[in-house]
Amino acid sequence: MTKKAFLESLDIPEGIPCSYEDFIIVCKKDSLEIKKEVKIPNVTLKIADNKITFESKKGSKNEIKKIKTVIAHLKNIFSGLNEPFVYRLESANVHFPMTLKVEGSKLVINNFLGEKVPRTAEILPNVNVEIKGQEITITGYNKESAGQTAANFENATKVVNKDRRIFQDGIYITEKPGDKKHG
Repeated sequence: MTKKAFLESLDIPEGIPCSYEDFIIVCKKDSLEIKKEVKIPNVTLKIADNKITFESKKGSKNEIKKIKTVIAHLKNIFSGLNEPFVYRLESANVHFPMTLKVEGSKLVINNFLGEKVPRTAEILPNVNVEIKGQEITITGYNKESAGQTAANFENATKVVNKDRRIFQDGIYITEKPGDKKHG
């Protein structure tokens, strides 16, 4: 049983030039530039006529899944070049007041659960972090970087070996891009 060739294409929005070289797709708009590594074995990628075209000779399930995943990532890149992705987080402390401060590419969390040694979380490149009281706003044009930074903040204050109903201290994501507004 022979598999059929699989061809899938994605339209590039107006005003966003894209190039592909050495397995890296580069998309630009004004001064913004987002790069994405795309390495799918047995799949050729071409950019022509404002379209990104993926072609697979066999069209196996795995190749089709990988192509669809890359297309979803590229759609996120296109929407990120038009409007930044915003994550909102909130710091909650029941027992000890913690202080948050941005130092270079790290978020420093002091006095978390009364700990003497500060905890840190990495801020990925091209991501802006703004702290106003208990509210933290993460803004970035690359959804992967902004989302990973939000996850780093949440993981830095993860409480283990304690009852989560009592020890509710931590940093929690309250709003993600694409969340439906309630009310």
